[in-house]
Amino acid sequence: MQINKKKLTVKSKKLKNPYILAPMCQYMAKNGKPTEWHYQHLGRAIISGFSKIMIESTAISYDGRITTKDLCLYNKSHMNSFKKLLKYLKALNNIPVGIQLSHAGRKGSSQIPWVKGNTPLKKNKWQTISASRIQKDIGWPLPKKIEKTKLKLLEKNFLDSAKMAIKVGFDCIEIHMAHGYLLHQFFSPISNKRNDNYGGSLENRSRFLVEISKKIYRACKNKKIILGARITGKDWVKGGIEVNDSIYLSNQLKKIGFDYVCVSSGGIKTKTNLNVNSKYNINIAKKIKLNTSILTRVAGNIENISEANNIIKKNKADLVAFARPYLKNPNFLFNERKKNINLDIPKPYLRGFVF
Repeated sequence: MQINKKKLTVKSKKLKNPYILAPMCQYMAKNGKPTEWHYQHLGRAIISGFSKIMIESTAISYDGRITTKDLCLYNKSHMNSFKKLLKYLKALNNIPVGIQLSHAGRKGSSQIPWVKGNTPLKKNKWQTISASRIQKDIGWPLPKKIEKTKLKLLEKNFLDSAKMAIKVGFDCIEIHMAHGYLLHQFFSPISNKRNDNYGGSLENRSRFLVEISKKIYRACKNKKIILGARITGKDWVKGGIEVNDSIYLSNQLKKIGFDYVCVSSGGIKTKTNLNVNSKYNINIAKKIKLNTSILTRVAGNIENISEANNIIKKNKADLVAFARPYLKNPNFLFNERKKNINLDIPKPYLRGFVF
């Protein structure tokens, strides 16, 4: 891993500033493919001052989807549609573009949030799977426990999707291990009650995540692709993941050769002890960064550049991902621009900004 903090260079990819567009589910895909919505959403983002943009959580298999409107990357048709999208984005601004790969597990077969939030499908549903046969919540279907013999197939699904992402030409691949999705379900003792070597101890609960990560690392090795993981710093539930667990996982990922982790928290259950109005991930990220020395990105309720700069100045994280501030105002980075920050305002827009 190559990290130049002054120039923010990772795997020969230059990041002009520490501000990243977070992967945000749009639920606007058609047959798993990007639509006009993604072109405008990401096309606007790539000229909005970020040093890197991340494409939303993308399913590695049919049953890995959250909803029927998820982006997917598990066949040639999906791959070709992403090639077209990436070509379009790079023509607008040649900065790093990454993709987040995920399997929803027991959180899948869900309604689109604005149709009916936190609700399973009644029509066109599919059988969900998980580390153990435990419901996501009351009223949700029981997932099918993944038998040990089927784990290799899931590993292959992740690896095949990563290989397609490489062929598309993405600069970064991020494995989703958070937000209550399948890999988080294996990692958390709340959702993993297995009695084989994929459950029980911290080492066992990390095993499936580590095995997948090793395979994807080998596929990315020597290809100058930034490789990272979205991890859960804490479950905010009694008996759930604590920061020391995530420090252990981060160290395992670092040993494999991962370039960074992005710290999130919560998500394993709908109701937790998480105060969503707080800056809940920052101190977790700081502990992970200090105890692992892996490049650390943080997200969650960070509203502006001043907050982000303070986080970085105090060595709590190396990079900051923005989501909701961008949705509210795509030009928020430009509006807060300082002379010593490289945001590359598009030349046709320069007259709109006076400093």
